[in-house]
Amino acid sequence: MNVTVLYVVANAFFTDADSHPTGSLKLDCEALIAFKTGLDDPKNLLSSWQGSNCYQWHGVSCDNQTRAVIAINVKNPYPLSSASPARSGLWNLSGEIRSSLGKLRSLQYLDLSSNTFNSIPIPAFLDSLKNLRYLNLSKAGFSGPIPSNLGKLSRLQYLDLSSGFSGLTAPSLDWIASLRSLKYTSMNQIDLSMIGLSWVDVFNRLPFLSELHLSRCGLSGSISSGPGIINFTSLAVSDLSFNSFNSKFPSWFTNISTLSNIDLRYCDLYGHIPLGLGELPKLKVLNLALNNNLSASCHKMFDKGSKTTEFLGLSGCGLHGKLPAYIGNMRPLSNFDLSMNNVTGGIPSSMGKLCYLKNFDLSSNSLTGSLPAFLQKSQICASIRSLPSLLYLRLSSNQLTGNLPDWLGELDNLVELGLNYNMLQGMIPSSLGRLSKLTELGLAGNELNGSLPES
Repeated sequence: MNVTVLYVVANAFFTDADSHPTGSLKLDCEALIAFKTGLDDPKNLLSSWQGSNCYQWHGVSCDNQTRAVIAINVKNPYPLSSASPARSGLWNLSGEIRSSLGKLRSLQYLDLSSNTFNSIPIPAFLDSLKNLRYLNLSKAGFSGPIPSNLGKLSRLQYLDLSSGFSGLTAPSLDWIASLRSLKYTSMNQIDLSMIGLSWVDVFNRLPFLSELHLSRCGLSGSISSGPGIINFTSLAVSDLSFNSFNSKFPSWFTNISTLSNIDLRYCDLYGHIPLGLGELPKLKVLNLALNNNLSASCHKMFDKGSKTTEFLGLSGCGLHGKLPAYIGNMRPLSNFDLSMNNVTGGIPSSMGKLCYLKNFDLSSNSLTGSLPAFLQKSQICASIRSLPSLLYLRLSSNQLTGNLPDWLGELDNLVELGLNYNMLQGMIPSSLGRLSKLTELGLAGNELNGSLPES
């Protein structure tokens, strides 16, 4: 990231830094050079870090007036999640984090993410960076307990300590309650197994918290009752996935009207899915997949047709009953995954009105009847065809009967069509040959006749 862009990003988070004398630029540059000498830099990412004009250095941004260093971004430009893992290793910084970094008193933005610091602890001296608004140490190879004195960074708005595969732990999170300005926090894959249920109370005290990511943290215990008074007045994203709560579904989520994204996959939840989730006015993503002991009626859950929901991940959630025609009113919907449930009845023709639908998965249910002879169309779609965006249509392992309808051959963007193991009959329509993007076609386990069309 160049200096100009980095400064723009930094200013999205930071205002009102403490004054810093212009003459201190030299001291800041010296502190950065001392910090660099502790690092192993195999690709010379920091080769520009020399001389006294550190505002021109790679990954460094300075205040326009005081020239004090306010931002450092030396994250790995090719993290492990990128297309080339081998390339990622070449760009890793490693070594030690020297205490000279703590001398940058005006620093507001620090990103060391996706490097390999080989299981060293997070430096306790970071608490001296009193102006810090943004701190990203995610997947950088740190291990050991998170220093509680990070709670002294009272201006912090963004905190990402996600651990990846290293061994970060937190015996307590009480220190987070002091970060009253915090808007975003991610602690994915940090071992929080020792903190019990105190985390709910701690994060509930943060009035500006917008995103909370605590996936794969070893959290457990009942979360059904929640905090006494809900103060999550700004919370938009809540990711608690892959924790073993063994708890009744937390109905208090329905009282957080600001929520747009709820991810509770693989959380060992049980009981009824509260119908109020579908009434949250800003909800875009709801992922409750593979909580096998949940239960909900399809008709009741979708009877109003949410106007905001884009992603529904409800695979293996104990859903039962018939799909209502109202699903055709869920206009923003792009992912509809109700696989591995007990959905009965047929597929409503109103689904044809879903202009943005990319994935429709009702495999491994108890669907009966025939596929709709035609699909309804929407007047707001740019295309005159139904389901113009559909990529995946998965209806295998049901009890569908009848012939394959002609509209299947009109799904121009379809990549996968799964109809295996139903009771479908008749000829395989030649129109399937027009599906030029189709890479996977499953028709086995039916009573279909004819040969597969060439495409």
